Amino acid sequence: MEKKDRKKGRVNGFFGDKTKRIVLIGLAPGLYPLFFYFTNNFMMINSWKHLGFFLALFVFFPICFFLVLNFLLKNRNDVLKKKAFTFFNILAFGLFIQICLTATLQVLYSLLTLLVAVAVAWFLYRFIKKIIAIQFILALLGLFWFVPVMYNYLSYSDDWMEQPDNITEAIFTKRPNVYYIEPDGYLNFSEFNKGFYNRDSGGFKEFLESKNFTLYDGFRSSYNATLPSNTSTFAMRHHYNNIGFNLSEVVNGRKIIITENPVLNIFKNNNYKTHYLAEWPFFLSNLPEMGYDVCNYNYNEVGYVGDGYYEKKDIIEPLKKYIDEDRDKSKFFFIHVFEPGHVEFYEKKSLGAEKERDKWYEKLKTANEKLESVINIITEKDPTALIFIMADHGGYVGYDYMEQIHSKIEDKEKLHSAFSVISAVKWPNNERFEEDSKFKTSVNAFRILFSYLSENKKYLDHLEEDASFVKIEKGAPKGEYKVLDENGNAVFEKL
Repeated sequence: MEKKDRKKGRVNGFFGDKTKRIVLIGLAPGLYPLFFYFTNNFMMINSWKHLGFFLALFVFFPICFFLVLNFLLKNRNDVLKKKAFTFFNILAFGLFIQICLTATLQVLYSLLTLLVAVAVAWFLYRFIKKIIAIQFILALLGLFWFVPVMYNYLSYSDDWMEQPDNITEAIFTKRPNVYYIEPDGYLNFSEFNKGFYNRDSGGFKEFLESKNFTLYDGFRSSYNATLPSNTSTFAMRHHYNNIGFNLSEVVNGRKIIITENPVLNIFKNNNYKTHYLAEWPFFLSNLPEMGYDVCNYNYNEVGYVGDGYYEKKDIIEPLKKYIDEDRDKSKFFFIHVFEPGHVEFYEKKSLGAEKERDKWYEKLKTANEKLESVINIITEKDPTALIFIMADHGGYVGYDYMEQIHSKIEDKEKLHSAFSVISAVKWPNNERFEEDSKFKTSVNAFRILFSYLSENKKYLDHLEEDASFVKIEKGAPKGEYKVLDENGNAVFEKL
């Protein structure tokens, strides 16, 4: 009898006022979601502010909640306590998992989680200790997957960004305002009217020609997605996706693009005022230190949970404003337009190649309207500017979904659908650069522009290989592959 009483006392003590027990109950539902979310989204949330936010959300808030709940129920019977703790434990775990998977709380899934929590609390409350034990086991598994991510991040080296010459010391002898316009997923004009596209650009090519732009046929992106492409562009070097954490990320990509990179440093060294104008804060999602003098976003407008598409902002009015400001200073603008984009990324969301193609062309119309507005404003207010238009990747028309690029593909047309990008330059006073035939891929774009602005051709002696690269996950051994060579021919060479 005495042994039975001791056992009952231990069980009751677990739900009594012993703080450490309550802390464990509050800690259990959030640990696995914490490790899971950081493992799968690390490069989008690797800031101290994000760490503080998610520790508060997944750890401190649940612990505090259960401590308060325990205080409120201190005079209630043990069965009610067990049911209450079980209900809120399962509810918290389910809601946290939903946040990890969808970056939001959806009504249907939340109601389902609520029903599951009620059922478990009603029928399985006696097994609350086992439920908590399972949650801690899951947390250990989550930690197991998170440790390699942290190791890769801490062992990362940015040596690959070192330049082979002294281009970072380039001095501009030509000082026009420079506008780099990046329309997401805009195809090169040489690929329209053939292959999977088989339709023209909706008049945008003719518009550019009427504005005295020089168009560069056959131009390609060096990488297959927005972040790796821009990271390479602003570093003016190949990174070969270094040790990126997923198929569309590279280590410190957002920090390189937004905080510090050779391109930005060269403009600053030449006393240019730098501007970043974007429709979405995709590059700001991990709150990198702002390296541009001006940005149309402030970090209070960037959410802690999500994929970088939080609040869309206008770029037209800020562009007008900043062109008119500081007329005595040279300026650099990075203007990021998020159309026409690409076909659906995931297979489960795809409508099939034909319908995805139609969707892309609808977005192309929107892109053309925006781009024409931006260019009209610049040419009207700043007629001697250098305007450079270059996309980050192709539209992927012909693919059922974008993720297919990570399978072995040797079809040249299909590869060009992913890597072919618009390239057009309005040279100041129509003074075309005599070496502009070297415009072939995005990795070398700014090195060529800096050669023009500094009137120093020696910077062209160290151009990177005009090849295109992608990570392969299916159809061949996993790894980084060169899929288009310097001449735009399809190859399949593992690095």
